[in-house]
Amino acid sequence: MRISMVGQGAEDELRSLRVWLLESPEIHRHARITWESQEPRQGEMGGITTETLQLITDNFWQLSTFALSYATWRKTRSRNTSATIEHNGRRVTIEGHDEEAVQRIIRELGDE
Repeated sequence: MRISMVGQGAEDELRSLRVWLLESPEIHRHARITWESQEPRQGEMGGITTETLQLITDNFWQLSTFALSYATWRKTRSRNTSATIEHNGRRVTIEGHDEEAVQRIIRELGDE
């Protein structure tokens, strides 16, 4: 699973989410969280490096656990950033304080 953010203070928000996830015993127990930096591809405008969180999980990990942790963390934040979450070839973007974030993450990223 990869998580990226855009908006004012997006990098700080992504770092805050990383700390939040590391402090969650359920996620910490079943996922390894890494930090990725991606340089812009040749031909892309701008010279901004993209920061991404990557969660590598074991077989016992649940997407719903992540979704609930994300939504809980989001309620503690005041900045209006959007997060793009990719999992198993699917992608969902959660804008700001999306009240239906848990259901959207599970519905759009979960197994069919």
